[in-house]
Amino acid sequence: MVMELLILQKKTGRWKQEERNTEESSFCFLSYMLEKKMAYHKVTADQRAQGHSPYLDNDELQATALELEWDMEKELEEPGFDHFRLDGAVQHHPGNSQSPDLDLEPIQPSSSPKGRFQRLQEDPDYISHYTRQAPKSNRCNFFRILKVFCTALILFIFGIVIGYYARKKCPSPPTSQEPNNLHIYREILKEIKAENIQRIYRDLLQFPREDDVDIAMKILVQWTSQSLEDVRLVNYSVLLDLPGPSSNTVTLKNSGECFYPSGQQCSRETKTLHSQDLLYSYAAYSAKGTLEAELVDVQYGTVEDLIRIQAVTNVTKKIALLKLGQSPLLYKLSLLEDAGFGGVLLYIDPCDLPKRADLADKAFMVSLNSGGDPSTPGYASIDGSYRQNRLNLTTLLVQPISAALAKKLVSLPEDTVQKDRCVPLQMPATGKKVISLNIQSVTTYKTISNVIGYLKGSVFPDRYIIIGSHHNSLNTYGGQEWASSTAIITAFIQALMLKVKRGWRPDRTIVFCSWGATSFGNIGSYEWAEDLKRVLQRNVVAYVSLHNPVRGNSTLHPVASPSLQQLAAESQSFNCVEEPQCWGSNVSSVQIQGDADYFINHLGVPATQFSYEDIKTSENSSFLSEALFPVHSTKTEELDPSFSLHETIAKLMGQVTLQIASEPVLPFNALDIALEVQNSLKGDEVVPPQLLAVASRLRDTAELFQSDEMRPANDPKERAPVRVRMLNDVLQSLEKSFLVHRAPPGLYRNILYRVDERTSRFSVLLEALEHRKLHQSNETVQAALSEVLSSINSAQVYFKAGLDVFEPTLAGKK
Repeated sequence: MVMELLILQKKTGRWKQEERNTEESSFCFLSYMLEKKMAYHKVTADQRAQGHSPYLDNDELQATALELEWDMEKELEEPGFDHFRLDGAVQHHPGNSQSPDLDLEPIQPSSSPKGRFQRLQEDPDYISHYTRQAPKSNRCNFFRILKVFCTALILFIFGIVIGYYARKKCPSPPTSQEPNNLHIYREILKEIKAENIQRIYRDLLQFPREDDVDIAMKILVQWTSQSLEDVRLVNYSVLLDLPGPSSNTVTLKNSGECFYPSGQQCSRETKTLHSQDLLYSYAAYSAKGTLEAELVDVQYGTVEDLIRIQAVTNVTKKIALLKLGQSPLLYKLSLLEDAGFGGVLLYIDPCDLPKRADLADKAFMVSLNSGGDPSTPGYASIDGSYRQNRLNLTTLLVQPISAALAKKLVSLPEDTVQKDRCVPLQMPATGKKVISLNIQSVTTYKTISNVIGYLKGSVFPDRYIIIGSHHNSLNTYGGQEWASSTAIITAFIQALMLKVKRGWRPDRTIVFCSWGATSFGNIGSYEWAEDLKRVLQRNVVAYVSLHNPVRGNSTLHPVASPSLQQLAAESQSFNCVEEPQCWGSNVSSVQIQGDADYFINHLGVPATQFSYEDIKTSENSSFLSEALFPVHSTKTEELDPSFSLHETIAKLMGQVTLQIASEPVLPFNALDIALEVQNSLKGDEVVPPQLLAVASRLRDTAELFQSDEMRPANDPKERAPVRVRMLNDVLQSLEKSFLVHRAPPGLYRNILYRVDERTSRFSVLLEALEHRKLHQSNETVQAALSEVLSSINSAQVYFKAGLDVFEPTLAGKK
């Protein structure tokens, strides 16, 4: 027994040295081997105790010993015991059965005892000889199970952590959220409140404005305080035409009386009275100097008026007395300039003003700039740009005057004034009046600022919806309407950012803009758009205008390009259920004032605008908004004391913006464009059959486009991402085809917009026909018809190309 233990210990030591195992593993193995040996001797002792001879049958004893040793070798084969495997077995002669250490043949671990020890297996009493103990240590099993369990637990936790962060960081494919969109819109718009807008409005007016940059910085701070992510101040150095050191004057040569534009007589006592109003009653970019000439009443300056006047008098270098309204000012001035006039006195007939307006004794400001920095026409005013010497944009000396001064110049007899109705001003046919017009203004370079804020979209961040307001740069003059639009856009930002903080984002990027130098000809918006022209041509989806949103309190006046008319009408029913002013407001596509000009006429971007106005008193009231009166802060609160009209405008604008920014398919209507084109050509005797045929093909193609592409794309079940992206690209560029190369001054290049509600004809055709009346030439009409034909045909080809591209793409997708 001692010998066996020594041999076993020797083997165990050699295994430990070769495999360099831990102390605990060696101890486990030694205990195991001792158990086996003890079991062996117990079997032997039991045999002897049952009366067997001390000299047992060698075969039986050998079989029993081999079975036990085979069990040990098999256990050594198991995982975890490979390093304890025997190198070999010591061979002994099987005859020495009396030795305590049995001489056993070498046992191969892979060999089975079956067959070789068949007698042992066939012994029916074999199992009853002894009960085999568990071959492994409980302690070893426990540590092994614990190790496996801990490893699995760590891997499981690690997998959960990786999966969580992978799901959080990797964007999931965009899914349709249409069922929730309406609820989201209502939640955002619910946060826009009249008292909030009023508070922001008053806060803006408390700031002492010195120049354009100061008020822009104030707006930037406000927008940043609302947590708008990316707000920038963009500055440009531009050429402005500012008032001179003294007010312009009008002098009657017959009597020698001198008047300021407001109608006050020139005297030392009154010169300082309302000095800002006096100085800023002028026409920016007018010719400068003094002109003494006969005054000629041209009424509204239409072609008919000019034909009538030129038939009785020579108008060369004379001064025209011109009424504002009926058609764009720049267009009328171009007619007067072509006719040979040298100067213009501009006024508004009291009969065209709203009844509540008390503007008879007030002069006003106008700008003769069609758009942008005059020194850099067509390109941005950035550092290093070439500056052209364009101090005057017309050869005419233009001076706005009040209706009170116009009455004095006309010398209207008292008996012609009737109390029961308004009689338009008109100079008597008899009598000649000579006046002297003195205009002093100064052109200088100034820095203007635009405030640009971005709310990035989550799905299409490269597609922009621009919301534009403006801030005034005319010191305390020019009215406070800029504060109304700025307060509305700031309140909308506030409502949006509350929702953004809860995890929501629009699909497309919303760009908030407050433009500088709008009063001088939309300079801020023009320069920024010219600076980013290539980006905007590709990325801008729509423009929402907030130019003078509350200029009256009688009726809502929505304007939208044809593709947005349906959306603008739907937004009224969405937001104006409790507002009686909203009902029955027809959406029209007419020219509008303000900074939407560049986006409509140079980029072909669909645009919309909501504003409250007074009821027009006559058909000549169009374009009166071109005049900038010195309306002070109290005037806005008189028009809307509760700021409920401001709230309505904010919600209408917000609804349209949210739908364009968040709907998977842009809510534009292609068919409405085709219908607008056909209505503009209907019943016009100058339109040739070829043009009508092209317009008919445009409608057919638009109907096919609307039914085959728009309708399936608006169904979430049939919507394919490739279809949506391609369809939106087509919709985004619908109106670009309708930009003509040349348009008369003051008229839109985008022929989808009419001059006013009274006119259905394309503006370029309207101007060409009037030109034919003046010059007895048909060439202008033919050129205009060719422009219109080219635009309509281009749009039809564009629609058709979109349909052709969809077919193979979608077939390949399937």
